[in-house]
Amino acid sequence: SNEFFLIRFNSSSKWNRNMAKYKSTEQVMKIISDKNKIRNFGVIAHVDHGKTTMSDSLLAHSGIISPSSAGSALAMDSMKAEQERGITIVQANVTLHYQEGENDYVINMIDTPGHVDFSGRVIRSLRAIDGSVVVCDAVEGIMTQTETVTRMSLEERVRPVLYINKIDRLIKELRLTPEKMQETLASVVSNFNDLIDTYAEEEYKEKWKVSIQDGSVTFGSAKDRWAINIDIMKKKGVTFKDVIDAYSDSGNLEELIEKAPLADAVLGMVVKHHPPPHVAQKYRVPKIWKGDLDSDIGKSILNCDDNGPIVMMIVNMTIDPAAGPVAIGRLFSGTIKDGQTINIIDTKREGRVQSVNFFMSNVREQVGELGAGNIPALLGLTEARAGQTVASVKDIGLFEPSKYVSEPVVQMAIEPKHPKDLPQLVETLRKLTIEDPNLVIKIDEETGETIMAGMGVLHLDVAVNLIKDAKIEIITSEPLINYRETILGSSDAVMAKSPNRHNKIFMAVQPLEPEIAEMCRDGTLSEMKDKKETAQILRDHGWEPDIAKKVMRFDSRGNVMINGTKGVQFVDESTDSILSGFEEVMSEGGLTKEQVRNCKFTFTHFVPHEDTAHRGLSQLGPAARRACLGAFLSAEPMILEPMLAIEVRVPTDLIGNVSSVLQGKRGKVLDMQQKGAASIVIGEVPAVETFDISEKMRGQTAGKAIWNTHFKAWTPVPKSIGPTLLQEIRKRKGLSPDPPQANEFIDRD
Repeated sequence: SNEFFLIRFNSSSKWNRNMAKYKSTEQVMKIISDKNKIRNFGVIAHVDHGKTTMSDSLLAHSGIISPSSAGSALAMDSMKAEQERGITIVQANVTLHYQEGENDYVINMIDTPGHVDFSGRVIRSLRAIDGSVVVCDAVEGIMTQTETVTRMSLEERVRPVLYINKIDRLIKELRLTPEKMQETLASVVSNFNDLIDTYAEEEYKEKWKVSIQDGSVTFGSAKDRWAINIDIMKKKGVTFKDVIDAYSDSGNLEELIEKAPLADAVLGMVVKHHPPPHVAQKYRVPKIWKGDLDSDIGKSILNCDDNGPIVMMIVNMTIDPAAGPVAIGRLFSGTIKDGQTINIIDTKREGRVQSVNFFMSNVREQVGELGAGNIPALLGLTEARAGQTVASVKDIGLFEPSKYVSEPVVQMAIEPKHPKDLPQLVETLRKLTIEDPNLVIKIDEETGETIMAGMGVLHLDVAVNLIKDAKIEIITSEPLINYRETILGSSDAVMAKSPNRHNKIFMAVQPLEPEIAEMCRDGTLSEMKDKKETAQILRDHGWEPDIAKKVMRFDSRGNVMINGTKGVQFVDESTDSILSGFEEVMSEGGLTKEQVRNCKFTFTHFVPHEDTAHRGLSQLGPAARRACLGAFLSAEPMILEPMLAIEVRVPTDLIGNVSSVLQGKRGKVLDMQQKGAASIVIGEVPAVETFDISEKMRGQTAGKAIWNTHFKAWTPVPKSIGPTLLQEIRKRKGLSPDPPQANEFIDRD
């Protein structure tokens, strides 16, 4: 029979008897035919708080890696770069079999990255799961990224539980008394519940708070492979005193590990507190899918119905060297089988499923078919991409796009050392962007350079190493910061003529409200959405009903174009041509050819030529571009730079040194917190100033500072450096040092 490699957990087994077992596909299918026996969860946390080490301990308990190497094997980190850097870069899926008493469970686990440069992967993974285990360092407590990933989890209606890791540090490093230890841990739980209070929707605020008393909080040491919660303490008779004794000179740590293995506590908590898929979908689907919930398709998705139409959202793509692209996602409805033809709804294409698989860490197992509520890995959908909806029916609403917390702020130019390698480089870059949609590749049309943009320097560094792993020698430029352009003021309507002078386009611009711009960027407002619904959102934000109905384009960079013309002929048939000019300016603004954001353009009047031949794309596109540029440059244009939040962990006596480093980098300190023996300095610093911050920080703190940064906001460049920076960017792009003036684009009658 077709053997399915399953990791088996048995609560009563000891290490030597608890080795990996094989189960046939039929047995697995029997377990998952009862939706109550399925759990889908993800491991999320701040970088270095121990997620992957915890996942190792779960795998070690099953015998898939040896117990002695758990905590150092990093089995879920299958990429060479992950092993070398000691961080998780890509999310890894693994399916676990867990037995509690007489009940068997199939648990799909996703280990996600903690470093903020890879947060896009965390956000996409959350769409596939129903529960999250938030891992938190007992000493450092709730850190910035803990807050970010918990917020993401709550926004997706993914229920969080808390695993407080590195309890051994409280005993061995801080030497806390049992009372002080209790106080420290209670404070972490309380701070975590504050996050739930802040970010959860009203309905879930109280329901989802974690508690030591109900077993939704687990304490342990992933490195040492033990964990306890209230249920384990009652069942096994283990107390906190036993934990403290285990780390004393005469203590027996092995005894604690055998008595309270980490897998029992963590997976027991998952089974008890995370919902099975058919329960979770009833409250998750209304948030993540905006189709008609009363339709047959809607009911099928809500009820996680195996017999309904296939509806799946792809959350991750990987490239298998032998089999090609593998589409991994959550199946919300229907049963997907080998050989089926399904529709990729976003691109209106079809694809054929060659085979349906489960993912076992980085190993795929073919299963033939899977029902709703599972996380299938599909071969054959070569055109599919992460974030897309696939279905067996054509007319179906899309799933809400994932809302990313960051955007590409760093870029570099890249070229092959040997021109003959260009086709191979193009193919490798194509594969990289399939696997990582947050990596942006574009060709600079004027210079012919290939530009690669990412979330941070580490993101680009990892991409460069993946290209080198493909045996391509490349030359890269120094990392450069991306900027944005916007306006401070408004402009009256300006007029531009087409190249043949026969068409006139009038355009005005004003700043767009930040919350509307944000909705354009996260996909809440787009042309794909229902027109009445988008008009209602705009009216709710104070827009006049007439204007709310006349939006021609919601630009994903956070701009809008409104049709303000009245009683003018040929507007509808000219819309695409006019929008092409608008799009061109939004992607390359008038100051530095950087993207434009937060602008509200109004197309106020149109004087077209009567003859179609004289008002085609080649005439109206350039006219619209000139009109948009003329309006933009008349409205106090300015450059925005990316500001990063920075969090520095440092001995208390060195806080002043950290402050002086930040101030020397145009940054500032916003807050300070005491965490154990160290202090956490929270501040902000412009991204452009961070390239050599490592040397400065090391020099000032004798290497005792640990820090991380993440994108915070786009902020105006200070007036003192604005003109110089503007000239530098233009020079770098091969443009004349001084930006154009508005009157270069505005025509007078």
